[in-house]
Parts: sequence; C-alpha cells; structure tokens
Amino acid sequence: MVTKSSRQVTEAPESASLAVLAKLATASYETLELELRATVATLEAQALRLETVIDNISQGICFFGADERLILSNRRYAEIYRIAPGRLQSGLTLSEIVERRVAAGTSTMAAEAYLALVRSVNSGTASKIWIAKLTDGRTIQICHQPMPDGSWVATHEDITELAANRQIVDERISLQTLIDWVPDYLWVKDRESRFVVVNSALAADSGRDKTRDMIGLTDFDLHAPELAQKFRLIEQNVLNSGQPVIDEEEFIVDASGTGKWLSSTKVPLRNAQNEILGLVGIAHDITARKQADVLRNGQAHILEMIAMSAPLEAVLDRLMRLVESQLTGIFGSVLLLDKDGRHLRHGAAPSLAKDYTNAIDGVAIGPKVGSCGTAVYRRESVIVADIVQDPLWEDYRELVSAFGYRSCWSTPILSHQGTVLGVFAMYSMTVREPAEAETRLIDFTTHIAGIAIERKLAEDQIHFMANHDVLTGLPNRALLEDRLSQAILYAQRYDRWVTVVFIDLDNFKLVNDTLGHNAGDELLKIVANRMVECVRATDTVVRLGGDEFVIVLFDQPTNVDLISETLQKIRTAIAEPVHLGEHWLRATASIGIANYPKDGTSTETLLANADAAMYRAKEFGRDNFQFYAPEFNLSAHEKFVLQEELRNALARSEFALLYQPQVDLRSGRVFAVEALIRWNHPALGVVAPASFIPMAEETGLIVPIGDWALHEACRQNMAWQDAGLPPMTVCVNVSARQFRERNLVGRVVNALRDSGLEARYLELEVTESLIMQDIELAVATMNELQSLGVQISIDDFGTGYSSLSALKTFPVARLKIDKSFINDVADNENDQAVASAVISLGQKLNMRVIAEGVETDDQVAFLLKNNCDEMQGYHFSKPVSARDIEKLLNQKD
Repeated sequence: MVTKSSRQVTEAPESASLAVLAKLATASYETLELELRATVATLEAQALRLETVIDNISQGICFFGADERLILSNRRYAEIYRIAPGRLQSGLTLSEIVERRVAAGTSTMAAEAYLALVRSVNSGTASKIWIAKLTDGRTIQICHQPMPDGSWVATHEDITELAANRQIVDERISLQTLIDWVPDYLWVKDRESRFVVVNSALAADSGRDKTRDMIGLTDFDLHAPELAQKFRLIEQNVLNSGQPVIDEEEFIVDASGTGKWLSSTKVPLRNAQNEILGLVGIAHDITARKQADVLRNGQAHILEMIAMSAPLEAVLDRLMRLVESQLTGIFGSVLLLDKDGRHLRHGAAPSLAKDYTNAIDGVAIGPKVGSCGTAVYRRESVIVADIVQDPLWEDYRELVSAFGYRSCWSTPILSHQGTVLGVFAMYSMTVREPAEAETRLIDFTTHIAGIAIERKLAEDQIHFMANHDVLTGLPNRALLEDRLSQAILYAQRYDRWVTVVFIDLDNFKLVNDTLGHNAGDELLKIVANRMVECVRATDTVVRLGGDEFVIVLFDQPTNVDLISETLQKIRTAIAEPVHLGEHWLRATASIGIANYPKDGTSTETLLANADAAMYRAKEFGRDNFQFYAPEFNLSAHEKFVLQEELRNALARSEFALLYQPQVDLRSGRVFAVEALIRWNHPALGVVAPASFIPMAEETGLIVPIGDWALHEACRQNMAWQDAGLPPMTVCVNVSARQFRERNLVGRVVNALRDSGLEARYLELEVTESLIMQDIELAVATMNELQSLGVQISIDDFGTGYSSLSALKTFPVARLKIDKSFINDVADNENDQAVASAVISLGQKLNMRVIAEGVETDDQVAFLLKNNCDEMQGYHFSKPVSARDIEKLLNQKD
C-alpha cells in the first residue's frame, strides 16, 4: 500500500519529466519550423530563379496539364505570339490561348487544325518537332514533348534569322555542289592559266581526290608538255583577243590512262569594268559520239567490201579491228565452221597472239571445248568470266594461260536460216563478264559476220550447183528451194507473184527405148537450152531429174494472161523439131502451174501444187498446160478485158499525174517533185499503178504510157516556172521496158524540146534490178542522158546488194533508200545499220541520198542524226495535184 507521501514523491519526478519533454517538443517544433521556413525560402528562391531563368530563355516555353490548361509559360512565349503577358494567366485552356493567337494574327493554322495536331502528338509518347510559318512571315520551330500523365511541355523558337543565315551558308556551299553535279568538266582559270575553280568531274579524272587540290595548278601539271602547250596557246589567244573558242574538239588522256575526246568551249571572264580576269571553260565528253562515227563509217566500209566481193578474210579482219576500236582491252576473233561441221578453222584475229591462233586452228567442237567450241556445240552464247576457274577450259587452260587471257565470251554466228557458220569471241585480260554496250556490239558483229560468211558460202555453193548437173548444166533440186524462197520473199515485199512451172516431157521413155539413152540425153540438153532462152536472167530453170523440170518465174505481174503468154512461149519452144542423128523429133510437154500466193505460201506447197497441176495436164491428153486453181481460168477473161481497156486509156485521156514533194532535210526546202501516174478508169475509178503498170510493162504499152508521162511532167514543170515559181526538178520513173528502147534518149530530147524545159530540171529514176539486167547497156544509156544534162537517180536502193559492186561506175546523182528500210528504222537495229551504211556509202561516192516513205517524226530524227540529205513521204505531203503543188510552194514563200 502506497502512502500519500510516497505518491507525492513519485509524482514529482514524473511532472518534471513531462515538463522536460514538453520543453524538448517545443524546441524541436521550433527547430522544424525554422528548417521548414528555410526550406520554403530556399524553394521560393529556387522557384524565383527558375522563373527568372525561364523568363530569360530565348525560346518560348509553356507547360500544360492533362486537362489542356496552362500551368506555366514564360515571357518569350507571349512575345513570340504577340500576346500581352497579362493575358496568359495560368489556368487558361489551350483553346482559349489559340483564340488569342488567332486574334493577334500569329496563328500558324486554323484553330481546329492546330488543336487536332497537338492532341495527335499527345496521344503518343514520342516528341515531335515541326517548323511553322506565321502569317507575318516569321518562321517558328516547335518542339512538343508529351508526358505520361497526359500533360506536356513545349518550346517555341523564332528561327527566322537563323533560317536566313543558313540559306546564305547553304547557297555558298551549294555553288560548289552545283558545279560538282555537272557531269562535264567545268573550270575557271586566271590570266596565268592557273585553276581557280574546278568541279569534281575534272578533279577526279585529273587524279585529284578533292577539288581544292586542283587550285593553283596548270595544264602542265596534268598533261604531256606538247598537249599542255597547245591548251596554253589556245587560252592565251582567248585572253588576249577576247574571242571565245566554241566546241573545239580535243583529245586527252586522263589520269587512269583512258583516252577521251572532248568538245571544249572557253570564254573570257570579265569584271564590272569589262576587264578580262581569266576564262571559264566547259568540256563535254564526246568519245561515244566519235566511236559511233567510227562504227558507222566502218559499217559502210564493211558493207562495201561485202558488196564488192572482197575476200572473206579481209572482211572479217576489218570487222574485228572495228570491234576493237570501240572497246578497251578487248581482242576479237572469228572461227569458221569447217565443211565437215566438226572443226573450227581460223577466220580472223588481228590482235590475238599468233601462236595462240595457230594452236586453236582446227579445234573440234564439243560440250567442253573452251568457250568457242562449246558455243558452237550448244548453238548458244557461252560467257566465261574466269578462264582459270571455269571447267569448260580445263583441257585448254595451260595453253591459254601462257598468253594472259582471263575471260572469253563466245557467240555462234548463224545464217538467216539458223545454221551455224562459225563463232565470234571477245577475249579480255581481266576477269569479268561483258557490259551492256559490249553485248550490243556482239549482236551487231555476229550479224555482219553472218552476212559476210553466208555470202561467201552462197557464192561457193552457187558455183558448185551450177555445174552439178553434168548433163544440162542447170541448177539442181538443192538450189530450187533457195531460189524459190528468195522469190517468195521478194514477192511478199512488193506485192508480186511467183509462178512455179512443173514440166514433164511426154513419152520420153519411148525415145530412150527406141533411140537409146544417148539420144534421150541429147534431147534433154536441147530442151533445157530452149527453156533457158525463153525466160529472163532472173528466172530459174531447174532439172529435178529424168525428164522433169521446174521453172521459177521471178517477180511476176498479177496477171494470168501475161503468165499464159510466157507459158505458151515455153511450150512452143519445146515443140520445135529436134534433129537426133537420122531422126527428126517433135517433143511435147505436160505443164502444171502454181502461183504464189494464191496456190500456196511455202516452197513445198507451191511445188506440190504445180506437180498436181502437171498431172492434170497429162490427164487432159498431154501437150497442154493447166493452172492449179480453176479460179485463174475464170478470171482470165476479166484480165483480158482490162488489158484492152488499158490499150484505149491513152486515146481517152484517162491518165493523170500526181506530184509528191521531195524536201531537203537540213533546210526544209522543196527542191523537187516526183511524178506519179494514176489511171482514172471510167467504171473502176482511180486505179493504182501497181494494178496496171506490170501489165503495161509485159504488153509493151508501158512505152507510149511512159512517153506521155515524160512529156506531161516536163510540160507541167515548165508551166510552174512560167507562173513565177522557183525552178525545181521533176522526177520521172523509167521502166525496164522503156530503158531497153533504143530511142529512149531521143524521146527524152523530144520531151524537153516540146516543153522548153532545161535538161537540168529533169531527173529520171531507174531501179537496181533494171540496171543489173544489162549493165553495159545501162551505163551507156545513162552516160548519154547525163551528157544532155539530165540527172539520174537509183530508186528502191538497198533491196539487193548485187549492184553495189558496179555502183561507183554509174553516172548517178542520187540514191533513194527503199522505204522497206525506213518503215521500222526508228526501232529496228538492222534497218538502222543498213540505212546509216547506205547514207555513208552514197555520200562517199559523192551522191546525195534521199529516203522515201518517211512518215513519222522518229524517222525524220534518225535521218537527221545520220546526216541524210533529203526525204520524201507522207510526213511532209502525200502525192497531190499540180495545182496543190503550186499552192504549197506559194505558202512556203
């Protein structure tokens, strides 16, 4: 039990402890309050400093909460958008702030669009920077950073001056960048010919890594002394005279050792006082153009060599040298397939090592015989990029390694029928495959080589076949298909007929049985000679064997009556009496006829149908001829009637002339017109020349018709001159029948005299085939006409190569490229090669070249690019009347 006194004693220490605790608590509170006040003061000071810093930052800063209300913004933000600071209180919504910016005229876009943009950025987590143009012309860069809780902070910076300064710097930098983009050489030199400015193209080809490495150098630091001195003299002349040098062709060798042709222009550089400070130069690489000129001239030369029957070895050697002139580090080779079809023989390889060409001469073809033997075996191109690694060269690697050849690309040379003639190969000392340009050159080379080789083989084959039939001396069955194929192609191109005549002698076995085989052989030779005498040189008489013959009548008119006349002539000649020893015989024949294209479009079909028609002739009693199709007989009467109407057309004045202008390609001037005849048939209307000229030619009516056309063309030309039009040439076509007339020159003289036209304004057009029928007569006649002052041109040039060998002897003023080569000249590389070669060849022989059938802008562009002289065709004008020609010329004036 605790006593009172003891409680008092106990309570006194407890009270003292509480007092102490209270005192301690008070002191602790005061300490915490002091610390808190100090912290608050510190934070307030920091906040003030941060606010001061934010207000003094050059960028505008704003903080927005997730509810799109402004938490904080600095003074610069208000200044950028022309808003008074007092109007940007915390708590404003973004929409309200945008309205204030719109009112101040500093909005970057419509209010809704801006709000949509900000919300789009806030929907993600990545920051976004964009440039905005204000309506007052200033440029603002905005950096917007979303926060995870939906709030965001953004900076707004006025970069107007910075953008302007950057533009000035960029312009300075872009000047060098600009000239570095120029692919041509571009430079500026001072009066001492030191480089002041150069572009990267010139620096790189001069062996310098940086354009600045060129500054202060001269041409003596870049080129051989002789070339540098030449450039120095040219530039000093520009600086002293003030006269520029325009498109000067120069040859240089760059730092890599590659030769280049340049077209250089150098002009004086003047200051504001017109003083010459230096010169500016630019040079364009024309190496490709120069190579194209070499290629085009080379093509023309090779074509001329082929046409002149130059030795095949010389043609192929020239072709290989032409290929090598177009490429760097390439060696060309042609191997020819031997007659046995199993070995390759040396053709041409002017730059390959002789020991190597000798070693591979006679190599056999096979599946693993290097590039060439394998290409012929496969009948496809074989590209070997690395001879050392390729298994095709395993058996020949040791042979070729001694000469350093590392790659070989071989392509079979094919005939037009697809047979292998040989192989063309390109060798290189480096490991690589052919580039695109080299592939195109391979295609061209194999095509030309194929033409040359095939021409030589054809000549050899024709010579062999001409003597193959020992008895008659006629071509045999092997040549028949080739001749007939050529005739079909020609007829296809010129809308003509080919007539196949199958002849079987009647009762020939009886002659052999009664008079002996010697008598039979003699009869065959006599009949063969008679048939040859009845046809033209362009036709073909073939002995199939025994008593069977086939005649191919080439380039026939689409007229059954005229064909029948030829057949009757052959039949009559066969039936002439034959004296055999003591006996006189009269042979007869059964004859069958088939015509292309009515009775077939292939050689096999035509021969089969002609053979069938021959058997029908035998069935009808022998000694007659039968056409394969009965429709020919039905239409024969109609053809006969048309022929009679043609005889009366001159007397009825049913013929008329149209005129097609001929235009100088360079000046666009009409310098001549070609007279083209039309038949105004009273019932059929206007009849095209193709429908009646062949008939007129065969019947001889072409002579009076041609005489009328000549007189009318001369009369009209003189009438144009009398009307005050500038003098021009009128061109008149002369047919083969007219040209053979002995009094042709006299007819021309009469036409000129009757019209009063000077001879120099008349040109006569003749065809290649016409000239080749009798070259001596043709040259003599043309010389007589030329002595009068009349001009001669060759029409449809290019349809055959036979006349080229004699072309240089002809007194010809102009060549007309056949329109068949112009039709696809814009796209067809073969037609382009032929056309450009003919242009070059004609001009080398001092002849003007005119292209006929020109219809499109692309054709005109090709002709201009290839330096053709003249053109004719629908691109300028179709054939029109004399009055329309007069109107056209007056309009031109």
